[in-house]
Amino acid sequence: MQRATLVPEARLHSPSEYAAALKGRRIARGAFFVLTLARQGDAGPQALARLGLIIPKRHAPLAVTRNTLKRVVRESFRHVRHGLAPGIYVVRLHAKVPPQSLRSLKTLARAEADTHFKRAAP
Repeated sequence: MQRATLVPEARLHSPSEYAAALKGRRIARGAFFVLTLARQGDAGPQALARLGLIIPKRHAPLAVTRNTLKRVVRESFRHVRHGLAPGIYVVRLHAKVPPQSLRSLKTLARAEADTHFKRAAP
């Protein structure tokens, strides 16, 4: 059984990619996340949306919280990736995560991520 994952070509890997992507324009801002979009200059017909995540330790001190947020945002992006315009989407955690259960954190983060990606869709 094949696992549904976000392929490596759909992610940002190097610091230079992140630096270039963060120079793009801010699309949405919510309680947890800021979504930034940088259009790709050489976007051909095969170009698709790519995702970068910035989840700093100062806003989410526990590793389990950071990993949960990354997993939830990646899953949300994976579902809408083919409907988004080609470009680099960077999701950055901008506020401290309040102490709460992981279940409620997942629900809130997924709702916010879905809203941001829906707003970014053409």
